[in-house]
Amino acid sequence: MALPLPSRTPQPFFEDKVRAFWTLQTLGWAGWFILRGVSGIANKQDLFFLAPLLVSGITGFSLTTALSVIFRSLMQQRALIMWPLALLSVLLATMLYSFIDASMVAIQPRGAEETFATLFLVPFYLDAVTLAAWSSLYFAINYFLRVEQQIDQLAMLESQATASQLAMLRYQINPHFLFNTLNSISTLVLLKQTEPANAMLSRLSAFLRYTLVNEPTANVTMAQEVETLKLYLDIEKMRFEERLRVTFDIDPLVTNARLPSLLLQPLIENAIKYAVTPSEEGADIVLKAQLVGQNVRIIVSDSGGGLNPDISVPTPSTGVGLTNIRDRLAQAYGEQHRFDTQDIPGGGFAVTIELPFAVAPALADTPPTETKAIQPA
Repeated sequence: MALPLPSRTPQPFFEDKVRAFWTLQTLGWAGWFILRGVSGIANKQDLFFLAPLLVSGITGFSLTTALSVIFRSLMQQRALIMWPLALLSVLLATMLYSFIDASMVAIQPRGAEETFATLFLVPFYLDAVTLAAWSSLYFAINYFLRVEQQIDQLAMLESQATASQLAMLRYQINPHFLFNTLNSISTLVLLKQTEPANAMLSRLSAFLRYTLVNEPTANVTMAQEVETLKLYLDIEKMRFEERLRVTFDIDPLVTNARLPSLLLQPLIENAIKYAVTPSEEGADIVLKAQLVGQNVRIIVSDSGGGLNPDISVPTPSTGVGLTNIRDRLAQAYGEQHRFDTQDIPGGGFAVTIELPFAVAPALADTPPTETKAIQPA
């Protein structure tokens, strides 16, 4: 039984410019020789004319190869220098081409005597047209390749800029959270409560390790995002204890849905800052995710006093807030997303996000498993 041959991705013709040049150069001059030969035979010329025609073809091949080296060097110069020198090069090459053609004709037996000047001028026009056409084609192909290269470079730079911006937004962790956590650890150490201090430090280390090691532009599943939020909430739970009450209501259909990593952490952080911190009784925070049509709808709500007017504006205390999330969603999904904020009647604040439903390729054909909604952390 024959083994199947491995599939090969077709390589673009101009991927290897040297190979492409020699291929076109050889085929072009071979075609020129065949066309001129067929034309001469059709005009009932003696087959002996093929010898000087072959020499003329070899001469043209050699001269245009030399012109390609000259043109490649001239393309690095300004246009005012490049074009005059290119035209001069074509003129000199044409004169040399015609001189060789005239010399080949001169050594052949002829019925009537003609001066060498006449023999030189007869092929001059045809040689000039041939080299001019070759030069125009050479410059046109190189111009096309340069434009295509610039487009590819621009697309690559835009992609890198987008990736860098996403990475920057992902790494903008609220310093207020870090300061409070470190202060809490410091207080526990001063009170000689080493065990809680070690637990909080370990949880902070695990959370920061995830934020730094994980690819900043990568997507994660909803289940992974929830587990990361639990790392963060474990730290805050040690600070606020019973005042912080968080409930996760995750539809089993969206547990494998993909979303940018650490997208929801700023929402939970803002809810803690503006709902839990100011209240002695604390507040309830609910994260709900469900499948709505072809989209995943995520709602983060709290029972606090509503939106602080300055929360959406980056400040030293709030980091990037909701602006961070808006920018990340715009970079990742363009117009294919929804981001709304609203005050809840009777007290509280809610943020609604809708994203296109997508799963990892390996999970695309796997039906979602029936799991119970995650209970309060």
